[in-house]
Amino acid sequence: MSDGMSARRVWIGPRLVLASKSSGRRQLLEAAGIAFEIASADVDERAIERAFLGQGGAVEGLAAALSRAKAVEASDRFPNALCLGADQVMTLEGEALHRSPTIEAARAQMRRLAGRTHKLTSAACIASDGQSLFEAEENAEMTMRPLDDEAIARYFALAGDAVLASVGGYQIEGLGVHLFETISGDHATIVGLPMLALLAWFRRSGFLAL
Repeated sequence: MSDGMSARRVWIGPRLVLASKSSGRRQLLEAAGIAFEIASADVDERAIERAFLGQGGAVEGLAAALSRAKAVEASDRFPNALCLGADQVMTLEGEALHRSPTIEAARAQMRRLAGRTHKLTSAACIASDGQSLFEAEENAEMTMRPLDDEAIARYFALAGDAVLASVGGYQIEGLGVHLFETISGDHATIVGLPMLALLAWFRRSGFLAL
């Protein structure tokens, strides 16, 4: 839970629940002085993805669908609270990629990403009592530099098990920054939250002192 002095000064809204265990999203909200508590959403992301795509949903809308499902699920457990669901989807040439289960799978995925541009779509939804009140998404384009097997092996040796913590095998706020040639998009979007749009909604709703 974020309860520092800055949060008490900036956040003047109701109870806010972050339905995500992402440390990056937590740090973004804390840095902005938002007071919140954490309660991860209890949803089957892959089942939601299969249903969404199976019903003709475009992969570009998957992050929004997942964030909505998380926010609504959490709002059913926390009556009268604002529940913030968020998700990020990585796509390569229109294909959604997923977190690798093993080091070898992560190596293979990085070989696919090397020298190419992939897209990160970060989405957020605010729900209360089962109803979506606000939704937003932002995109970032990430061009990874060409990497041969030796370069990938060096990176994996330095990064360790952290390569399994994210879909692309990297954290841009850490050693992963060495992997890229160009990045188009703001830092919060890359970390996993459309932060500026979210803050704008908080202000319009009268929840911020700034």
